[in-house]
Amino acid sequence: MKFAIALLALVGVVAASSLHQKYEVKIADKAFLEKQKFLFEIVYRVEDPLAFEEYIKKGEKFYFEESHYTHFDLYMKKFFEAYKAHALLPKGEFFGALVKHHAKQARGLFNFFYYAKDWETFATNVAFARMHFNEGMFVYALTLAVIHRDDFHGLMLPAVHEIFPQFFFNSKFVFEAEKFDYEMWMKTSLYEKEYLDVYHKTGSHGFGNMYQSSDYTYIKDFKTWQWWKLMGLGEHFYSEDKYILRENIYEFNQEGKWLAMMKDVKKFYMPVDYSRDLHHYNEESQLSYFTEDLGWNAYWYYLNMDYSFFLDGSTFGLKNDRRGEWWLYNVHQLLSRYYMERLSHGLGEIPQFSWYHQIEMGYDPQMVYYNGIGFSARKNYYEMETYGNFEMLDKITGFLGRIRNIIAMGYYKTADGQTIDLRKPESIEFIGNLMQGNIDTLDNMFFQFWYMLAHMYFADTDYQQMEVYPNVMLNFETMMRDPMFYMFYKSIAEVYFQFMHHLPKYTKEQLLLPGVTLKHVEISELTTYFDLVDFDVSNMLNDKMVFHEGQFVWDKSLFARQMRLNHKPFSYTYTIESDKVEKVVIRAFLGPKYDEFGRTISLADNRMNFMEIDEFYYELKAGSNLISRQSNEFTWTVKDRTTYTELYRYVMMAYDGKYDFPLDISEPHCGFPDRLVLPKGWKSGLHMQMFFMVLPYAAPSHEQFATFDQTHSCGIGSGARYLDAMPFGYPFDREVDEYEFFVPNMYFKDVTIYHTDSMDKYEQYKGYSDYGHFDYAFFNDYYTKYFKL
Repeated sequence: MKFAIALLALVGVVAASSLHQKYEVKIADKAFLEKQKFLFEIVYRVEDPLAFEEYIKKGEKFYFEESHYTHFDLYMKKFFEAYKAHALLPKGEFFGALVKHHAKQARGLFNFFYYAKDWETFATNVAFARMHFNEGMFVYALTLAVIHRDDFHGLMLPAVHEIFPQFFFNSKFVFEAEKFDYEMWMKTSLYEKEYLDVYHKTGSHGFGNMYQSSDYTYIKDFKTWQWWKLMGLGEHFYSEDKYILRENIYEFNQEGKWLAMMKDVKKFYMPVDYSRDLHHYNEESQLSYFTEDLGWNAYWYYLNMDYSFFLDGSTFGLKNDRRGEWWLYNVHQLLSRYYMERLSHGLGEIPQFSWYHQIEMGYDPQMVYYNGIGFSARKNYYEMETYGNFEMLDKITGFLGRIRNIIAMGYYKTADGQTIDLRKPESIEFIGNLMQGNIDTLDNMFFQFWYMLAHMYFADTDYQQMEVYPNVMLNFETMMRDPMFYMFYKSIAEVYFQFMHHLPKYTKEQLLLPGVTLKHVEISELTTYFDLVDFDVSNMLNDKMVFHEGQFVWDKSLFARQMRLNHKPFSYTYTIESDKVEKVVIRAFLGPKYDEFGRTISLADNRMNFMEIDEFYYELKAGSNLISRQSNEFTWTVKDRTTYTELYRYVMMAYDGKYDFPLDISEPHCGFPDRLVLPKGWKSGLHMQMFFMVLPYAAPSHEQFATFDQTHSCGIGSGARYLDAMPFGYPFDREVDEYEFFVPNMYFKDVTIYHTDSMDKYEQYKGYSDYGHFDYAFFNDYYTKYFKL
């Protein structure tokens, strides 16, 4: 497993490769497997009644007594009072992590999970909550507990898109999945042909053979990611006995135990599109493949679970991780990545956000909650102020005005008389906590809830509402689908840049690494394409659960087969001259070179558009150093996660003594998808630039690897997640003085990102004999070519 720590940008690196240490992967023992089995089974088909008899019996009670907990607070008392008064959010209702009453109740439930004295108390509470409490709240609190309990390192839940696929796929797919009936499927014609956007002709018929055989005719608005139309498949479930698709499947599908484990699983696949509502169509719809990407949205979700706004920094160690600075820097880097994707489509800067002007770009998520209620849509040119709660709006805008004023003044006095100097670099932690509205905000009586109120305002949700309509802005796993997210968060990032504006620019002496020269960087070709992946959505399976000798038999799985952005593996080679042995950190950034009009962007303006794509530790020798770096070595990125179906069957094999279950079997939740490192680019080549810098190694304040095992833990709260103690984004964190900035240990390189159309061959494919069936050659061709299988 590559240990992933960060984001799009990342400075977060704590991999074995960082300090050239190796660790033996641990194998799960029986006690661990029992706990892992419980966690996998307790969230299976979480919207349905619990079907596991042993957990039904276990969950006959909930421990509300204070003696069962290491800590008992007001939130737990309030949760118990709400339970007795039947005032908890009912089962089947929409849960929004950013709805005030939902968040308070979720915090109480989390505390009952987190502070449980032992596993028995925890498991009993979880089983009871699974049967009696709201499903969304239950999963939210359970996920937080599994991530943050110190005694749970190595334990995991399925990926969030596997627990709640409804948050990631359109309603057409969700309805097909939820009504899927295996017996009915067996009786119907499987390969129904649909002539919607692509007309396929397999032979010549009449009219003097006026049509040639094997023609493809484009009828409507065909998109690359609608691959199934060129293969003659409809948007229905079909069965394939071959392997599931993901970029790292080759690590499994040639291994005997994996093949034996999966051979009895009946697998069903359905093509899935992204949202493109012609009625609400606007230019942002071109980016739906990116903004609705599962990995992109899951990254933001898990970041906000790792550093949840209601977890205090002292109790959970989040202060050790510079939580405020880290959260705010992530916002900046995600916006940088999004901007580069916009450039790939000829779009320019992210539009400015205003509370008092129309939001030009509407959005219809085309999603449905598991209770059958659709997510709210926003029309084009939406006037937010007209529909808003003015009292709430005044509080939100009052906060934003106040934060800008205190940054301009340069200091802030808290309610207890403490003065914070906002001209010190370390004060970015204070600004980050304010902007996230987390509990570490020093003046939390005023600032803490502004962030939540802003999202409630977007969703037209009132203070006291308990039952609300589904809205993408109320949950972290859905909000990045909406173009308005990027506009609003751009205003948050502007506060970050305003703070940095008042810090002194780096001088040449500060940037210089004496005796070290970065002579050259050679970069291989940068190419992107769309590939196919199968996402496990078995949690929506509408089928009778089968038990044999008390054990659940997982013999059917549903998969959503979707096309998504990926890139061909690339590499770069550094040539570095050093006059002595030196411990260094090497950072690599990617950024635009030209704006949407082809004009060169000055470095002073462009520095905020750079995204950090790699960072690693190295010990230079005296003389010339030749260092090669592969894109699959980036320590903060991850490949596709092992699916829920596979993980469960691995656990059961190990539980029966037929498999050694390694704790690093799946990619960590805190990593950014490797395949999204590069923007889409152009067929003719999109001109970008890369920046490289060699800087001296500055050890972090907490010793590396002292408090967690990086082979199976993200190390949240350890203080040792990051490679060094330098500011996130250095040297682009502060404004650039171009007369002082350029030093020998830096290197700029112009690069070109090419895009190849994965479906080109089907336009020219004559005599495709397997029309109406999935073409596995598509997948094999790309992975044989790019990954040398």
